[in-house]
Amino acid sequence: MIEQPAYTGFGFSDEEWGLLVGLPQSVLTAASAAESDGTKRTMAENAAGLEGIAAGRESASPLVAAVAGEIVARVGDPEAGEELPVIEPADPRAMIDDVLARAGQAAALLAARVDEGQAGAYRHWLVEIAEQVMTAASSGGILGLGGDVVSDSERRFRDRLSQVLGD
Repeated sequence: MIEQPAYTGFGFSDEEWGLLVGLPQSVLTAASAAESDGTKRTMAENAAGLEGIAAGRESASPLVAAVAGEIVARVGDPEAGEELPVIEPADPRAMIDDVLARAGQAAALLAARVDEGQAGAYRHWLVEIAEQVMTAASSGGILGLGGDVVSDSERRFRDRLSQVLGD
């Protein structure tokens, strides 16, 4: 007997599942790109974001747990010491706009396919990932001292993401 992919149990197509699985890592990258922090801080942000994604495996939401499990299987488990490569988009604004557009598509898809509890858990998880990334390293300051924990540009991204998702 052939085992069915996890997404079929939720009623998603392969393309729809790809959107839901790809979005958390894209949110991580966009939240990090919202403020140029340098390689060391970006690495800390990536690590925090991957931990936030991996924590989704423990979610009470079967949807979030399944998505998080698939992402960790693809990119690595932070508990095993695995790290994401640092991605610095050539055009951060365009990348952020693309992520927000895909977040809107995901919110509409979830509203049409799953109950509000599952949809809300997924939307909230994405905002939590952005929060974890943004608070992982302060921005500004001199030689790592001072600066803001969350910069204005990071806050704007988080607020826009929350608004697009309706979270």
